Amino acid sequence: MGGPFQGKLETRSMGYPDKSKWSARPAVGYTLALVSVAVAAGLTQVFLHFHLPLVFNAFALSAIAITFWYGGTRPGILAAVLSALVRSYIFDPEINSISHVVFDLVFLVFALLMTGATRARDELEVRVAERTAELTRANEDLKRQIAERVRAEEKLRQSEAYLEEAQKLTHTGSWVWDVAGRCALHLSGEWYRIYGFDPQEGLPAWNKRPQRIHPDDQAGRQQAIDRAITDKSDYAVEYRILLPNGTVRHLQSVGHPVLDTSGNLVQFVGSSTDITERRQAEEALRQANSDLARVSRATTMGELTASLAHEVNQPIAAAVTDANTSLRWLMRDPPDLEEAREAASRTIKDATRAAEIISRVRQLFKKGTPQRELVDVNEVIQEMVVLLRGEAVRYSVSVRTDLAADHPHVMGDRVQLQQVLMNLMLNSIDAMREVDGTRELTIRSQAAENGQIVVSVSDTGVGLPPQQADQIFNPFFTTKPHGTGMGLRISQSIVESHGGRLWAADNPSRGASFHITLPTQAEAHDR
Repeated sequence: MGGPFQGKLETRSMGYPDKSKWSARPAVGYTLALVSVAVAAGLTQVFLHFHLPLVFNAFALSAIAITFWYGGTRPGILAAVLSALVRSYIFDPEINSISHVVFDLVFLVFALLMTGATRARDELEVRVAERTAELTRANEDLKRQIAERVRAEEKLRQSEAYLEEAQKLTHTGSWVWDVAGRCALHLSGEWYRIYGFDPQEGLPAWNKRPQRIHPDDQAGRQQAIDRAITDKSDYAVEYRILLPNGTVRHLQSVGHPVLDTSGNLVQFVGSSTDITERRQAEEALRQANSDLARVSRATTMGELTASLAHEVNQPIAAAVTDANTSLRWLMRDPPDLEEAREAASRTIKDATRAAEIISRVRQLFKKGTPQRELVDVNEVIQEMVVLLRGEAVRYSVSVRTDLAADHPHVMGDRVQLQQVLMNLMLNSIDAMREVDGTRELTIRSQAAENGQIVVSVSDTGVGLPPQQADQIFNPFFTTKPHGTGMGLRISQSIVESHGGRLWAADNPSRGASFHITLPTQAEAHDR
C-alpha cells in the first residue's frame, strides 16, 4: 500500500475485507489512479454533452478518494496530480492563475486529508488485526482451559465415584466439621448409611448424631475429642452406636486437625469406620480360643486320669483309716475321746484335701468366658504342684518350689493361668521320663525390675529340640509321638492375652527352662 503498515496488513485474519489487496501490487494501484481520473473526465464530458453543470471537480475528488482508499497513498497522489492537470488543460484552460492555484490547493488539501484518513484507516486495521489475533489466541486458550476443566471435572467425578465405592467396600464414611460452630462441613454418603440417616437430610443430620451414640461410650468419646481440641492433635476413638431398629454398631473414628495460617484450630477432617464385623470376628476368635483351650485342658486331664485317681484315692483312703481309728477309740471302755477327736480331725482334713483336688479338676473342665480377677501366682503354682504330684511320683520326678514372698498379685484368669502352668509342668515331666540320673522339676517366682513377676519352670530333661528351638511355639509343631502341637501355642496365646511373654531356653548343664512374665496389678492398671 506504499506505507509502513503494508507488510503488517498482509497478516490479518478472521475474514475482514482486505482493502489493501490492490496495493499489494503497485501497478494495480497506479492503474486505478489513471482509470478513476479517466472515468471522472469521461463523466464530465457526458455532463457537458447534455449541457449539465460542470462537475469535474466533484468527480475528480471522488476519483482521488477512491484511489487513496483502495489504491494507496502514492496512487492517490498520482490521481490528485492527474485530476489537477486534466482540470487545467481540458476543462478550465482559460481561468486565471489564482483560480488555478486555488483549485490545485483544493486537490492538494483533499489529497493530504485522504492521506491522513488512509493512514488512520491502516493503523486502525492493524490494531484491529492485532486485537483480533489476541482475541483469537485468547479464545483458543479459553477453549483449551474449558476442555481441561471438563477433563478435570470428569476425572474428579470418576475419583469421587471410586472413593464412594471404596468407602462402601470398607464401610468408611468421611467427614469434615468446624470446631467453632461444631457443625459439619462435609459428610460422605457412606457416613449417612453407617449412622442410619437419610442422605436427603443433608448436613443437619450431624447434629442428631450424639443421640445415637451408646450412653456408656459418650463420655469417653467426648473426652478424646476435647483433648484433641486442646492439644490441636489427632485423635482416634472407638465407640458404639444404637440405631432406631435396635442394631448396635461398633465404630472407629479418627480425626486430623486443620490449622489456619495463624496456627489456630479451625476444622477436623477424618473418617468413621464400621468395625462391627471385625469385633464380631474377634469375639468369635476369642470364643474359639477359649473352646480350644478347654478342649486342650480336657485332653490333658484325660491323660492324667490314673494320676488323678491316685491323688484322690490317697486322701480318701486316709480318711477311711482315720474314721476306723476314731471308731476304735470310741469303742474302748472307757472311750478315749481325745484320740477319737484327733482321728476325726484327720478324717476331715483328708476329706477336704480330696474335695480340693476334685474341685480343681472340675474348675479346669468348666466351660465359661475368661474372668479377670486378682490372682496370687504362688497359690496357683502350689495348686498345680498338688494336682500333678501323682504324675511326678509316677516318673520319679522330684518337685521343688522357690517362691518369692510378698510379691504383688496379677490381674488375670485363674483357670487359664492354671492351664499354662499345668502344660509347662507336664512337658517338663515328660522330658525327663527317659532320662537317667536326677529328675528334678523346679518352679520359681520372683519380682522383676520392671514391675512384672517372672515364673520359671525348669527341668533336667532332654532340653529343647536341636535346630528347632525357634519352632516350638508354632502351631502343630511337636516332638511327641502322639502330641497335637497345640499346648505351647495355646499357652503362649494365653500369656500374651494377659500382657505378658512366654519364652524358652536351654539350661547350662542339662534340660530346659520356660519363663513367663506377667504384669502386676499396678502395671496392668497403667496399661
